[in-house]
Amino acid sequence: MLNLADAGEECKPYNRVAMSTAPLALPPLDHSYPLTQEQVDAYARDGFVRLRGVCSPDEIRAYRQVIVEAAMRYNVEQRPMEERDTYGKAFLQIMNLWEVDEAARQFVFARRFAEIAARLMQVDAIRLYHDQALFKEPGGGHTPWHQDQFYWPLATDKTITMWMPLIDLSAEMGTMRFAPGSQQEGYLGPIPISDESERMFNEFLSSKGYSVTENVDMAAGDATFHSGWCLHGAPGNRTQTTREAMTIIYFEDGAKILEPDHPNRQADLDRWLPGGVPGEPAASTLNPVLWRRS
Repeated sequence: MLNLADAGEECKPYNRVAMSTAPLALPPLDHSYPLTQEQVDAYARDGFVRLRGVCSPDEIRAYRQVIVEAAMRYNVEQRPMEERDTYGKAFLQIMNLWEVDEAARQFVFARRFAEIAARLMQVDAIRLYHDQALFKEPGGGHTPWHQDQFYWPLATDKTITMWMPLIDLSAEMGTMRFAPGSQQEGYLGPIPISDESERMFNEFLSSKGYSVTENVDMAAGDATFHSGWCLHGAPGNRTQTTREAMTIIYFEDGAKILEPDHPNRQADLDRWLPGGVPGEPAASTLNPVLWRRS
């Protein structure tokens, strides 16, 4: 594992931030984002939407410091890039920081983000599934086409992921690409993120005549929100700066647990819905309601 504390100022593969010794006064993320009906309609049509300025520069600057510190503290990937498979080369993946870091918890539990997610899905209440920091290292590989919800034992189409850059990102760093409308296809089979998923979904999108969005530059604090069924991926990081992004996954309150049909979903059930039983509501201690319409 590369350690932020060991990185010299002249070499910053992890965009080194100053390690704080005093508690940080983090800005609250409570007030609503001015989401428009046009954006809600775009999400319903395309399965994703890009939103500018979900966090202000000051807000994302404050949270970036604590999230990067926590992610590097709990990162367990120590293999050189050449020893990893395609999935491992795509990003460092550090999950559920909210469980182990109070500052990350404030970010993950933000009412603002949860309200956007609920309004886009047009639901009355929303629960947390889990969070994950996704850092694509310099020279990191592409993220193959995939459906997030392949992994989730949730019997609902009302799932959504927020993907937010912690620093300004150029397209060359590997921002997200989407296949608009592909969420309408629903579950496309037990196909995990892999070289095979890239090949199969490229062929699928071509045969069905789907367009593919270009990945674009994004400012720190911008965000994409995408459906669990929307096909998406990202190119590799062709720069010398780590692509830092934080993600939060939500689902509709009241959703039931799906009987796992493959080992990945069983693993997710065990980890993110502890004690959950198929057919019962997905509502473990790790899945609090983060927003409810008043």
